[in-house]
Amino acid sequence: MAGIGPLSQDWEPVVIRKKAPNAAAKKDEKAVNAARRAGAEIETIKKSAAGSNKSASSSTSLNTRKLDEETENLSHDRVPTELKKAIMHARTEKKLTQSQLAQLINEKPQVIQEYESGKAIPNQQIITKLERALGAKLRGKK
Repeated sequence: MAGIGPLSQDWEPVVIRKKAPNAAAKKDEKAVNAARRAGAEIETIKKSAAGSNKSASSSTSLNTRKLDEETENLSHDRVPTELKKAIMHARTEKKLTQSQLAQLINEKPQVIQEYESGKAIPNQQIITKLERALGAKLRGKK
C-alpha cells in the first residue's frame, strides 16, 4: 500500500467466504428440505429422552428409595408451654404490647406473636434478648 498522506485508501478486494454448514446447521428445516429436493438421503434419528424432563438415570435411585422407606416423622422444636407463659407473664408485668417488646429487642412483632403462640422455632439468641428486655429469667437452668 502506497500511502500519500492520511487520506489514502486501500482498494484491495476483501473476499468473505461462507463456511460449509456444520452439523447443527445441517439439521435445520431449510437444509433438510433442500436435501430432499436434491434427492439426497435423509436419516432421521429419534433421541431416546428428547423433550422429556428425565435425568439420564430415570430409575429410582438409592437415596429416593431410602427417603420413601423413611417413616420417622421429623418436626422442628416448638416453643415449650412454660416459655410461652413466661414471656406473656413478664411482658404483661412490664405493661408492654407485643410490638413494643419486639421493638425493644429489635425483632418484628410477628416474632413475639410466634413465640407466645408456640409456633416459633426456639432461638437462644432471641430468648436471651427477651430475658434482657423483660428483666426476667425465661429459661430453666441450662
